[in-house]
Amino acid sequence: MDDIDKATLAQNAARRRTVQEYIDEIPMWPDGTQLTKLPLTGMQWRIWGLAIAGKFFEGLVVFMTGVALPLIDKEFSLHTADHSLITASTLAGILIGATVLGNMADTFGRKTMFIVEMVLFTAFLVALVFSPGFIWLVICLFGIGIALGCDYPTAHMVISEAVPSRGRGGLVLGAFAFQSIGAICGAGLGYIVLSIYPQIDAWRWMYAAAIIPAVLVVAGRFFVCDSAHWLVSRGRLTEAEAETKKLLRREPQYPKTVELLDPHVADHGGREDPSRHLGVLFDASHLRATLLASVPWFLQDLSTYGIGIFTPVILGATLGSAGAAKDVPGLVHKVLLSAQGTAMVDVLLVVGVLAAILMVERAGRIKLQIIGFIGCAFGLALAALSAMGGHNLPLLFAGFMIFNFMTNMGPNAQTYLLAGEVFPTAIRGYGAGFAASFAKIGAVLTAFFFPILLKAIGTPLLLLGLIIASLLGAVTTAMWSVETRGALKDVSSRIQPQV
Repeated sequence: MDDIDKATLAQNAARRRTVQEYIDEIPMWPDGTQLTKLPLTGMQWRIWGLAIAGKFFEGLVVFMTGVALPLIDKEFSLHTADHSLITASTLAGILIGATVLGNMADTFGRKTMFIVEMVLFTAFLVALVFSPGFIWLVICLFGIGIALGCDYPTAHMVISEAVPSRGRGGLVLGAFAFQSIGAICGAGLGYIVLSIYPQIDAWRWMYAAAIIPAVLVVAGRFFVCDSAHWLVSRGRLTEAEAETKKLLRREPQYPKTVELLDPHVADHGGREDPSRHLGVLFDASHLRATLLASVPWFLQDLSTYGIGIFTPVILGATLGSAGAAKDVPGLVHKVLLSAQGTAMVDVLLVVGVLAAILMVERAGRIKLQIIGFIGCAFGLALAALSAMGGHNLPLLFAGFMIFNFMTNMGPNAQTYLLAGEVFPTAIRGYGAGFAASFAKIGAVLTAFFFPILLKAIGTPLLLLGLIIASLLGAVTTAMWSVETRGALKDVSSRIQPQV
């Protein structure tokens, strides 16, 4: 009897599969016809569509702040240090939110934090619109940043844990592209609002325009399934099977039944250790992944947020300082000019990420990241030459456009993608959140010190520092490279580096 029981258990185990194997299976219909490719289900598209919202809102809010800053300056009579606090507050919030709330996605589940982060974003956005003074404005921007910081690991995980391995990189980067679309919309929205309502408090209407879309996203996120990968990592197989069925619901239904294998019991004789203290990211199994996910992203954020937030300021200085305007119509005119120029430059962000989507599965994450870092340095060098040559406007635009294309083809997209792929399921939220937080230290430093340094040392020397950071990004990527094309997997010291 014991032998029969063992044989039965072995047969049952052989029949069971992992969550990813079910997701990656190409359907075969009752007549024996098998599809030539794997289409996404309605639930998978719903998850993707709602996940893009966080990246869109980040681009909208963070980069629109550069357009709104001269108006906020005029309303609240700010000093240079106040400018730094405004531009750095959202990024400081992202730094905190990515680790604190991103880690909670490993504890409370992907869906729960997927909803919570957007509720927080909406609440602080409403409060921002009605900010009575400078301090309240900074607090609200910081709160918005906390919500967006949670979205860094959470949005990546809900996509990557719900879609097929083949094409996962393109889908994650497709969602990431909406950060750039948000940036363009931020500049465009600023231009439209100022054109219709050319007043100092027009900046409030810029932010208010995002409230209704945010409420709709909150409602939609209640109607997605939770991550079966996460449920399995917590030992909740029955719930994981139910969520897998929801995820893969089709007409006609395929697969008809879902029987999940617990990979941690099968492979290790016990469940995966869910401990998420800081030390686990720096042990022998995860150190390479942590360094790869964190350091290049930090170096990338130094230049990406510096150029992204202050493109309107630099263009304004080139076209004629907005701050020099003596009256409201003059100020509005200068802001409109810089918003137009910013929107033109930011179009290359979208083109860059589209190039990344097309090439990421062929060329790989690492090669695109290294090439992108080098291209960023070249674009910044052209901008620096423009500044040294008396603000040669065509050269300045060319430099910024090359930078925007190369950063989104390379490091801005790939660092985000890699951070969500190189850690195992049980610590994926913690690892990706830590990487995002560490990266945002660079963004906060740039946002805070950029206006001060811009005034103290000038544009050429500031751009030179960002060129050095980009080249260091290429070097560190090559040093710790681990290619993650293919199945979502654990990255450890056993995996050989690839370039």
